[in-house]
Amino acid sequence: MRTTFDFAPLWRSTIGFDHLADLVDSTMRQATEDHYPPYNIERSCEDHYRISLAVAGFGADDITVTAEQNALTIEGRKPEKAAGEYLYQGIAARPFRRVFNLADYVQVKEAAFRDGLLIIDLVREVPEAMKPRRIQVAGGASPSQIEQKAA
Repeated sequence: MRTTFDFAPLWRSTIGFDHLADLVDSTMRQATEDHYPPYNIERSCEDHYRISLAVAGFGADDITVTAEQNALTIEGRKPEKAAGEYLYQGIAARPFRRVFNLADYVQVKEAAFRDGLLIIDLVREVPEAMKPRRIQVAGGASPSQIEQKAA
């Protein structure tokens, strides 16, 4: 199985997308990593997303959610407690770190705990200046005639 990709054909016709190769490379590396805690990613409408992590055994004080430019990092760590002796411990409480790469303009709206799930709502808010806009086309006059009228 081939594990490297040649992005050279893309570079001939694109500008500024070189971070995609890094993203694909880091995703391929993460494929062999631990899959704890399990999570879902949902899209409720065109620009609204939700990440749900199953974090049974953790409390709100045990989890840190950090939003940086184009990355969302979720870390969980249980405090060391000298509790009773476990005869069987099936609920995992090991520390974890999950990093989600976010597209441009995706922002964290809120994070909440519900029924053993950490729920993070995300929204893509494209600035008005970045949205497509219709350009009025002037009719009849050439660009040089328009420059002469302006002078």
